[in-house]
Amino acid sequence: MLTAMFLAALILITVHSQETEETITYTQCTDGYEWDPVRQRCKDIDECEIVPDACKGGMKCVNHYGGYLCLPRTAQIIVNEREEAAAAAESTSGRNNVIRRTPADPHRAPPNPTHQIQCAAGYEQSDHNVCQDIDECATGAHNCRADQVCVNLRGSFSCQCPPGYQKRGDQCVDIDECTLPPYCHHRCVNTPGSYYCQCNAGFQLASNNHTCVDINECDANNPCAQQCYNILGSFICQCNPGFELSSDRINCEDTDECRTSSYICQYQCVNEPGKFSCVCPEGYQVVGGRTCQDINECETTNECREDEICWNYHGGFRCYPRNPCQEPYVLTSENRCVCPVSNAICRELPYSVVYKYMSIRSDRTVPSDIFQIQATTIYPNTINTFRIKSGNENGEFYLRQTSAVSAMLVLVKSLSGPREHIVDLEMLTVNSLNYRTSSVLRLTIIVGPYAF
Repeated sequence: MLTAMFLAALILITVHSQETEETITYTQCTDGYEWDPVRQRCKDIDECEIVPDACKGGMKCVNHYGGYLCLPRTAQIIVNEREEAAAAAESTSGRNNVIRRTPADPHRAPPNPTHQIQCAAGYEQSDHNVCQDIDECATGAHNCRADQVCVNLRGSFSCQCPPGYQKRGDQCVDIDECTLPPYCHHRCVNTPGSYYCQCNAGFQLASNNHTCVDINECDANNPCAQQCYNILGSFICQCNPGFELSSDRINCEDTDECRTSSYICQYQCVNEPGKFSCVCPEGYQVVGGRTCQDINECETTNECREDEICWNYHGGFRCYPRNPCQEPYVLTSENRCVCPVSNAICRELPYSVVYKYMSIRSDRTVPSDIFQIQATTIYPNTINTFRIKSGNENGEFYLRQTSAVSAMLVLVKSLSGPREHIVDLEMLTVNSLNYRTSSVLRLTIIVGPYAF
């Protein structure tokens, strides 16, 4: 009982006046709340705003009645306004003790509006005679350091570090964001109070300034001289057929196909930008793009006279008389001349001379069978022998008898053209009665100027 009376003496304070009686309020709020002199009640303190780095480890701060919570960033928060009001009322229950003294005369005039009211620390009287917050940050009535940011609170202020900095003792030090969970896709560059992301070569920052996306160099600015192929983080240049990449791997240089191989063309290779072509000498034409084929001038541009026959050879043609017979020989059939028995001169001459023509390529491989001679008429009890009568002064040929009525002319030395050889091949026929006769095959061999 004595204790109750003593407490009452502490909190009951009455100030008498002739005009009015004042009411003095003694207020105390529970932890997590502060007194609002304007609204005349306890209000919740938002610790998430005033407590630096209230939550760690990537958690988010959620203000709560009389305190705060650290929750995952994916958590959903539902606020019940009724519970908030009830919590605010509960925070003042038994803590806010208001002692009012009503005027002795209910008909007395209201208190003097010009009377100065008493405001709590951090508040000041306004023109409307109410207590309003003092912005210490605006007035300079704070003690924050030059590297700190002043944040005004109701009835007070807070010294915080600017974004990108954190408190270490009384100082604000830079936060190295590059050491935290990866913000950047490729590379992170820390700066005072911030950071920025960089991408590797061939990539560029996306619109979020964190992710790196591939640059399609072939679309953006084709660096290749001819063909461009984009790959992840880079590109590859290729050249059209007939070109090859230069040492810078971007430009294209003509490929000299004629230098790559001496067998690319049968005769001559002519390099052109991006390609090549084969040409053939006079008397030949290109076949299949690379091979040279003899032109048969006797079928295309026959320039021989009517009394001549055209003979085509590799690389050209020759005109020979239709009647090659010389006295005393007479023409009996095409290219066959016979010396009449009735003519005494013919007794010492071969009975017949047959004119034949052939063409061979230059530098032909030896030994090589090139021509066969054979008796056209076979007599019983006769012996035939064969020999080279003339035209083999340098020993280029050899006549090999292959049967009783035939022989083969063999080339034993390689011949280079253009050149013409006239070789007389003689067949001597004898019988048991010493009958003797001979015939000559005059073979004209034309050696072409090339080995094709």
